[in-house]
Amino acid sequence: MEYGGSSSSFCLQHRVAPFIRTIGSNNSGEWRRSSTKRGYSNIVRCCNSVSYQKFVDFALNQTTHHTLLLPSPLQEKYNSLNSKDGKGELSMLSFQASKIRLLRSLIIKSETMQVLDFTVFPKAEYDTPIFCANFFTTARTNIVVLDLNPLHDVINQGDYKEKYFRSLIPLGLKYAEHFPWGGKLTSESIKFFSPIVIWTKFTSSPQNYDILYSAFKDYYKVWLELVGSAVKETDESQILCNLQAQHRYLTWRAEKDPGQGVLKKLIGDTLAKDLLRNFLFNGVDELGSKKFSDYFPQYCCEDENKKRNTIGKSFESRPWDANGEFLGE
Repeated sequence: MEYGGSSSSFCLQHRVAPFIRTIGSNNSGEWRRSSTKRGYSNIVRCCNSVSYQKFVDFALNQTTHHTLLLPSPLQEKYNSLNSKDGKGELSMLSFQASKIRLLRSLIIKSETMQVLDFTVFPKAEYDTPIFCANFFTTARTNIVVLDLNPLHDVINQGDYKEKYFRSLIPLGLKYAEHFPWGGKLTSESIKFFSPIVIWTKFTSSPQNYDILYSAFKDYYKVWLELVGSAVKETDESQILCNLQAQHRYLTWRAEKDPGQGVLKKLIGDTLAKDLLRNFLFNGVDELGSKKFSDYFPQYCCEDENKKRNTIGKSFESRPWDANGEFLGE
């Protein structure tokens, strides 16, 4: 597959490449080359006032101002596929760079919803946060998570919070005024969020989308600055620590990601699991050997085939004060 342009350039026009997974009557679950026009006529946007593609385009454009983006090996397989009923489309992009292990995006469009799942993982030589944007939109409501997910503990490790988040507290407060806390988060999941996290729910409106787009741009530009100024780690023990922290994060997300149900409904259990573990949370099977039960034994039950859904306290309001200090305990 050719991506076009020279090795020093990046073309946004290649976000739609000729790899679509189609569901045939044999339902073999295999990926195969197909026409890019197939299925597009069945796509109906649930809300004309929002397009998450412009979020991705902005991020890619900004990233190319800071570093050379190269297509990830994942791009060949994970590019575009149709839902089982032919009424929805999943579009995927993936890249890598000198400090970025994986930049990947998933946009889902169907008759009833739009979804953006955009995440950027740093390489293990850097302890920078993980950029995370998860947006779920229907004609009436939106569920949003936007954050610089901390690689290390910001609740108990004051030095890490000071290094990456102390100066960003005003940015978080700015958008907390527009986007109130979205409801309960468990004490386990809160450890994967930063003091500036936007976790919210709001009704669909052009004004809300404009503010969300503004927040996305501000958060991503700040993240790029953090990555740009990050110094490559040479201490093997710290690199291993970063690697383990990212694997723990991936293990949690692959197990607990709330979008699993949507994916299974759209493309079936087998493809959903493949997309989840090998694309969205790529590295969960390669960066480490520990399993979910190793990292989070408190979720285990006597029956090894079952896991507890929630453990511990739930936070119904923002658990950080205006100075970024954790209030949960």
